Amino acid sequence: MSNRTFGPGFHSVFSENKLTLGTIFPIEAYSSPVPFMQSQMEMASVAERGGFAALWSRDVPVLDPSFGDAGQIYDPWVWLGYVAAHTSHIALGTGSIILPLRRPVDLAKAAASVDQLSQGRLILGVASGDRPIEYSIYDVPFEQRDEAFRQTFQFIRKTAHRPKNWDNQHAAYSGQIDLLPKSHCGDIPLFVTGNSRQSLDWIAEYSDGWLMYPRPVAQQQTVLNQWQSTLTEKQIGWKPFCQSLYIDLTDDPDTSPSPIHLGYRLGRNRLIEHLVGLDHIGVNHVTFNLRFSKRPVDDVLLELCEYVVPCFPALSPETNT
Repeated sequence: MSNRTFGPGFHSVFSENKLTLGTIFPIEAYSSPVPFMQSQMEMASVAERGGFAALWSRDVPVLDPSFGDAGQIYDPWVWLGYVAAHTSHIALGTGSIILPLRRPVDLAKAAASVDQLSQGRLILGVASGDRPIEYSIYDVPFEQRDEAFRQTFQFIRKTAHRPKNWDNQHAAYSGQIDLLPKSHCGDIPLFVTGNSRQSLDWIAEYSDGWLMYPRPVAQQQTVLNQWQSTLTEKQIGWKPFCQSLYIDLTDDPDTSPSPIHLGYRLGRNRLIEHLVGLDHIGVNHVTFNLRFSKRPVDDVLLELCEYVVPCFPALSPETNT
């Protein structure tokens, strides 16, 4: 692992050879592109009390009819501030902020603000974006998003870093322009989503972990082997590997898996078996998306908390250092 220092959010989610679970907003089932966003803080509280390690939010600037999903509707930074105020210790992740669309200084300030206000719970998943319509609205060159991604990534890394023994008064007396606030505890963990138009060598060297899309276990193992081999070749050491997973949990706990969009319809026992398989190959975190649930999501969430999450509970930041 790198020599960067992270807050309790990172350490409650990630440890080598361990799997934890998260869930992504909206925590509800919806067939329309636009969710209802009802009872989200009640759901978040259930997830936090039930042992989930992280709550994730998405960056969907505008509703693109061809994409068909508005995410949690609200601006991710406003939303994360709201979620931070209604939770106490669960990690808060972004999956993912589109770096090239926005000014680097605004992103760095927003991320550091959420990290400070949540007492170090932010995990910053970032991406290059893949929808040209968003780039046209922001008047940003779509063809240059790979370079813009790298520049913004490094800007956030540098300006949000909190040196040892630093406080806001140091900036006041330095006589130089500086970003306030800094991160809560040294660094904000930055996770690249997919390839984001970067080489795997670049991702391994500069990111603090990799957010990847769901695949069957055997296929995901191939991707993980490439990740781990790249880290080994660069003599970097372990860095986390995460993935999302859509699930439609059935009443029957032994229902065999059948494919749905980016996931499975299955019973809880088969879900546990699938997660054990992911744990075995080295996946460190799985984020559930419940959009396609046929059952009431509050029932599904309670079932996950009672039977599934205890098999892969959040970690203790105090002991996982």
